[in-house]
Amino acid sequence: PTTGVLYKEDNYIIMTTVDKEKYKCLLPLIASGNEEEEKDYKGPTPGELLEPLFKQSSCSYRIESYWTYEVCHGKHIRQYHEEKETGQKINIQEYYLGNMIMKNSLSEPGLSCGYNPFLSLMQIPTKNIEGQMTPYYPVELGNGTPCSLRQNLPRSSTVMYICHPEAKHEILSVAEVTTCEYEVVILTPLLCNHPKYRFRASPVNDIFCQSLPGSPLKPHNLEQLEKQQEMLKMPFRRVKEEEMPSTKEDKFSSIHKPVAVGSHQLLTVGTTHISKLTDEQLIKEFLSGSYCFHGGVGWWKYEFCYGKYVHQYHEDKESGKTSVVVGTWSKEEHIEWSRKNAARTFYLREDGTQTVRMVSHFYGNGDVCDLTDKPRQVTVKLKCKESDSPHAVTIYMLEPHSCQYILGVESPVICKILDTADEYGLLSVPS
Repeated sequence: PTTGVLYKEDNYIIMTTVDKEKYKCLLPLIASGNEEEEKDYKGPTPGELLEPLFKQSSCSYRIESYWTYEVCHGKHIRQYHEEKETGQKINIQEYYLGNMIMKNSLSEPGLSCGYNPFLSLMQIPTKNIEGQMTPYYPVELGNGTPCSLRQNLPRSSTVMYICHPEAKHEILSVAEVTTCEYEVVILTPLLCNHPKYRFRASPVNDIFCQSLPGSPLKPHNLEQLEKQQEMLKMPFRRVKEEEMPSTKEDKFSSIHKPVAVGSHQLLTVGTTHISKLTDEQLIKEFLSGSYCFHGGVGWWKYEFCYGKYVHQYHEDKESGKTSVVVGTWSKEEHIEWSRKNAARTFYLREDGTQTVRMVSHFYGNGDVCDLTDKPRQVTVKLKCKESDSPHAVTIYMLEPHSCQYILGVESPVICKILDTADEYGLLSVPS
């Protein structure tokens, strides 16, 4: 039995199968101490728990197909796009979606003046995140860039902070809920110390069944089903064992999926776990193109081999593998592309030094597109993504223009090599 879950001999039901086999099933007794903990909570308010984030002047970023979103906590939200023009002049198109002004939750009475015992769960707003109603702490930001569609009224945003124990204050989503009014969802571990905002994974407790005299250990139909499932798995065993997601890896929550914003179509997203090779081996093999990243959910999956190609493929038991070349690597073409586009983007550290945040690579000359009669092409954006699973990789693809794609590749593995990027964004093995 799972720790903390109680099983009592007299808490059972008798189950009978269609074949008249009988089983005695012990049910777990689930005692939840959550309500008591919430009632007795006398700790810091949500505003006080988030204070370190506002005081340390940190910013979170989210890269979409065209826009980049910057949330500087407690200061502003900016939406911008950078373009390099001839002569290396950088042209920035930007909008402030909100600036911190007096109208915010931190200054509301009852939230910043100690714990309010009358603040019930009903009064804490919730939002549907990945199908689960999740409590959030709102911070209002107003006084953004004037909006021409609303008689030059300033843009404004609500930043919704939600608890996620594994998060690093990342932006989960940005949505324009009405014209020039936005909702930004931020995942943060800081709120998790407050019981009313705590991350609640739906508990799954085992039910233990034992056969009664005269019945087999396992029901006949269950054994048949398990055999069928084993048979179905057989054709898919072509994948190398090291590429299979490891069940021993920490689960990488589905809450980390990139989310489509506005009219940009998000084709697919998926997180897989790559092999247990050592970091050094993995980096060498990845940069040589012999170790490829795979990802995506739904009909199409994606294969990205660094310095070689990006493929989009679908595997079917009957018709085999259908594959489309989205882009192939040519160093000369990429260097030409990088003279007009930013191959590297940077974070500015507090001490004034710069560190690489993301590199972009151009893969052209893919299969000819029916809609445009031109070869497909893709910009691969490699970004550092911290995670408790050191070998997790998230791959998502967008198609801002017909047959012109953006492939986002995010992984802790990339964190280790970004600073080796040269002026063209090309990476090398760390020395």
